[in-house]
Amino acid sequence: MKTVKVILLTLMLIVLLGGGYLAWILLGSKTSNPNNYRIIGDIPTPWGYERIKGDDPAYSVFLRSLPLRGKGSKVMLFTGGESRFQSLNYAVVDLPLLSNAEQCADICMRLRAEYLFQTGQYSRIRFQNVDGKTIRYGGGSSRKAFECYLKNLYGVASTFSLSREMKKRKLSDMQPGDVFVYPARYGQKYGHAVMVVDVAINRQGKKVFLLAEGNTPARNIHIMRNFENPFRSPWFTLNEDADNLLFSVFHYKSNDLKTF
Repeated sequence: MKTVKVILLTLMLIVLLGGGYLAWILLGSKTSNPNNYRIIGDIPTPWGYERIKGDDPAYSVFLRSLPLRGKGSKVMLFTGGESRFQSLNYAVVDLPLLSNAEQCADICMRLRAEYLFQTGQYSRIRFQNVDGKTIRYGGGSSRKAFECYLKNLYGVASTFSLSREMKKRKLSDMQPGDVFVYPARYGQKYGHAVMVVDVAINRQGKKVFLLAEGNTPARNIHIMRNFENPFRSPWFTLNEDADNLLFSVFHYKSNDLKTF
């Protein structure tokens, strides 16, 4: 009799969990910012996790302070209209694009540059172009000069230059502001880059993290949704021993994690 009860309870649990998963697929996965969070830092961590300060606490605070557009906001193309595959978007970052050239690697440089600009660290705003030449910003506190610099940078930098200029970071040392980036590989026409915008850790030392991306053609920066664990979305769980990593629909190698 006990065995029958256990089986029935197990079946009921499977049905409930399955129903919850189906509801998330049908509703949650199609709704941007479902809880109407104001900033990235409002997105709650999974139970038992706490946000880390990071190597540069001010940078971590800046990324967590990035504003989010309201519930149901769509990822829009720079040229107008909605981008495809809206279900990949968990929340849209409320930061206007500067040009149609602001794509995946460019938004990683944009967010890094915005932090340095807003904290007055103008001399540290510099990135390499595809030829390996360092392009330095020299416009001081002028927002117009800053945006002009970024627009010019987008035309001469790429995932190739970004991957080459950044330093490798061990997965176990992941920090807010790090970037997963790879240039075009054999059999692939394009590379891709996504930024780690938040990291949290539990007492066992296990890390989870949030990712933000742009894409081609240019579209709003958005927080990526985690399809592997819908009940923890949009947090990804870090597997420090993995050689291959799957984030949404993008594959990375363990040595693709880089830091500025």
